[in-house]
Amino acid sequence: MSEIILQTKGLTKEFRGFVAVDDVNLKVRAGTIHALIGPNGAGKTTCFNLLTKFLQPTRGVIYYEGRDITRFAPASVARLGLVRSFQISAVFPHLSVLENVRIALQRKRGNSFDFWRSEEVLRRFDGEAKELLADVGLADYVDLPAAELPYGRKRALEIATTLALNPRMMLLDEPTAGMAHEDVDRIVALIRRIRTGRTILMVEHNLSVVEGLCDTITVLTRGRVLAEGDYATVSKNPEVMAAYLGTADA
Repeated sequence: MSEIILQTKGLTKEFRGFVAVDDVNLKVRAGTIHALIGPNGAGKTTCFNLLTKFLQPTRGVIYYEGRDITRFAPASVARLGLVRSFQISAVFPHLSVLENVRIALQRKRGNSFDFWRSEEVLRRFDGEAKELLADVGLADYVDLPAAELPYGRKRALEIATTLALNPRMMLLDEPTAGMAHEDVDRIVALIRRIRTGRTILMVEHNLSVVEGLCDTITVLTRGRVLAEGDYATVSKNPEVMAAYLGTADA
């Protein structure tokens, strides 16, 4: 059995009496791809925000690599190797594809992003940036402004900038949302390539993506864990079929 890299105990978030995440106990094993799925309003994104410290829990504890990170700031969590991408692509639109990855690589110099550094200093990162871009299928786009990338390629760029931070664990928030079929296939293939030596926790609505990629699936509904297991197990669960797939007579 793999070691547990991320764990929550009794994780709860309330908003003025509304319980968005309710006593969630989650265990993510190192080296696996783990999905959070569920209907709209199930608490998936709130749970992600808690794990990456963009929200503080009302109750409960979060452990990363055995360390209590419940009260850590988002930047502190990222420095530990727990890095998140977002549902809406988050890149610098007016910088080139290469420059976007180069900014992320600047972390190797310290904790700040030095936009004012000389071009000569910044170009030291070009080789590594181009390797990352080749890994995500963007080798032909290095000089293109990020704003001009097609949507699917923009998500690939976001994953490249996330990889530049050298995370041990990546949290992907709906990585295939809004994509055409060919882009979905490209991102799925990319996630398969980058999983080596990493753990991935993802929120995803596309069940065919979850089925083909994920080792473990946690199903949330109304903020609580409804079921957990591999795809074959959770897809046959009558409660999951009723809550997630809308099969009322299951």
